[in-house]
Amino acid sequence: MTDESPPPRQRVLLVTGMLGAGKSTALRELEDLGWESIDNFPIRLLDRLIGGAAGKGATGHPLAIGFDCRTRGFVPADIIERVKVLSERPDLEITTLFLDCAGHELARRFDETRRRHYLAQDMPVPSGIKAERELLAPLRRWAEVLIDTTDFTTNDLKQTIRSQFSQSAPQEMTVTVSSFGFARGMPPATDLVFDMRFLDNPHWAPGLAELTGLDEPVARHIAGNPLFVSAFAKMRDLLLELLPEYARQGKTYVNIAFGCTGGRHRSVYTAERMAQALREGGFSPTVLHRNLGSRAAGLVEGSPNH
Repeated sequence: MTDESPPPRQRVLLVTGMLGAGKSTALRELEDLGWESIDNFPIRLLDRLIGGAAGKGATGHPLAIGFDCRTRGFVPADIIERVKVLSERPDLEITTLFLDCAGHELARRFDETRRRHYLAQDMPVPSGIKAERELLAPLRRWAEVLIDTTDFTTNDLKQTIRSQFSQSAPQEMTVTVSSFGFARGMPPATDLVFDMRFLDNPHWAPGLAELTGLDEPVARHIAGNPLFVSAFAKMRDLLLELLPEYARQGKTYVNIAFGCTGGRHRSVYTAERMAQALREGGFSPTVLHRNLGSRAAGLVEGSPNH
């Protein structure tokens, strides 16, 4: 009696979305993760690429296929019907990823790169964006995965793609501890956020504005506050309790962020202290400081009470 297990299903990720939302970046990151990436591929030829019959013609490697409104034969309704038929094959696992972005940010990106929008013709860029959004609406509703890149940096998008589409989960859970400034926007893809603005802002203390949470005078200023000592102990104990549970549930990435007003003092110091505490607790966190290199600015820091 033989134990015949079904052959592994080939993974196919269809990557589409608004022009300027990050499709090229996503495909490059997927390629680094081991996917075979193809951009601007006519979806009408998808059957031929992966094999017209079950189990025939497939590459065996996960495929990431990019297309958008510029791709020849781009008709959302036809694409959806074609994907529905292919999804019924037992040898395929097809997922659609849609990358979206707010119109004002897309317009800024087009203006920054001085590119003409494909659908704008002689009209302003916002007109092309509006037409594209209406054209892509059925695909946006159809997609299983939606990533909004409005507030993303390139690294934010790469991290999100890695978290969601890595082919081999690491043996140990990856823990990232980061700092950021609320005045400069919330970080994306964060699991736990701690707001450190309840502490006095070192920016307004004499001689500390131009320093950061990595400097000893700032560290002494923050650590000398009894409120910090009490709150930090509670946050540390909470994380040391939660992280093993996340690992037990199979979570492979946990992103912990500490925020303050400008992202240069309180959040930086706390992130460094917490990373050390987690190392002592048996974890190996990566530390990122998003706004550490930003210029010290009183308008960003707000009033001395923030």
